[in-house]
Amino acid sequence: MKRKDYISWDEYFMGIALLSAQRSKDPSTQVGACIVDEHNKIVGIGYNGFPIGCDDDVLPWGKDSDKPNETKYPYVVHAEANAILNSTKALHGARIYVALFPCNECTKLLIQSGIREIIYLSDKYKDTDSVKASKKMLDLAGVKYRKLNIRDKRLIIDFSVDE
Repeated sequence: MKRKDYISWDEYFMGIALLSAQRSKDPSTQVGACIVDEHNKIVGIGYNGFPIGCDDDVLPWGKDSDKPNETKYPYVVHAEANAILNSTKALHGARIYVALFPCNECTKLLIQSGIREIIYLSDKYKDTDSVKASKKMLDLAGVKYRKLNIRDKRLIIDFSVDE
């Protein structure tokens, strides 16, 4: 008999997004994204970090400063944008799994790239102007979005193997 306690496709792809987030060097917010085509094939993965070639020991990681260019915000590429840029094929009809609901800038990229559904875990910034703008654009463009409700809150990855 086959196992019955396997994870769903949604849990699988969100797990990959969360694992990707662990590559982020951001000390306050780690976000990962996983883009999947209509055949459940992964076609893009990304996490939040600085652009290729920009030394992450030189640019600031702070959130607050009197000078905006002394914060991380002008420099960080969001997970959704990196997943799009790292994609291996056209994204028309694809869906994206991301832990945090996308900001308005990433939402524009998601819509323009042809992604048709966003699956997220947290909408903690739902009252911000950025997320309100995101939802307005998504509704206008007919892009679906939904919060992922998972059965188990934890999935443990064990790297030990029997030799």
